[in-house]
Order: sequence, then C-alpha cells, then structure tokens
Amino acid sequence: MTEPRKGYWIANVTVTDPDAYQGYQALAPEAFSKFGARFLARGEAETLEGQVWQRRVIIEFDSIEVARACYASDEYRAARAKREAACMADIALIEGL
Repeated sequence: MTEPRKGYWIANVTVTDPDAYQGYQALAPEAFSKFGARFLARGEAETLEGQVWQRRVIIEFDSIEVARACYASDEYRAARAKREAACMADIALIEGL
C-alpha cells in the first residue's frame, strides 16, 4: 500500500496591522496543533521574481486532505477572520511528491 503524499501550505504574508494580527497569532496554533502541522520554513525571504512579501511560510501536513481540512476547520476559520483586516496574504495548497 502506498503512503499518502504530504500536503503543504505555501503562504506569503505582509502584515499591515501588527496589533490586529496578534488575534490571528493567538488562534491559529490551535488549528495547526489539531491537524498535526509542522512548520518547515517561516520568516523573511529573498524575492528573486514576482511580488515582494514580508514573510513566507511553508507548513507540512500528513496529506493534502489533512491540509485542506485544517484550512476549512472552525478553528482556522476563526483565526482567518482575525487576520483578514490585518494583513495581505496569498496561500496555496500543494500536494507533495
């Protein structure tokens, strides 16, 4: 039997309201913990092409289905509501090889 492929969130974020963003930071860890998220990279990145973002994040999940479930969860939905007016974000869901 084949192991499921890992699932990844690739997030590009620029915080525009640090105080409001703290609401997201207070809630998001609950969702990440519940779904077994592992942060592989987080921080500033050198932009070689395209839009410049303040920070980039790569989060690994056990499968694409788990990554999708985390994003759609009530826990992460509550966290997203806190960050909507606090940052610009671009998040992609990608299946591993």
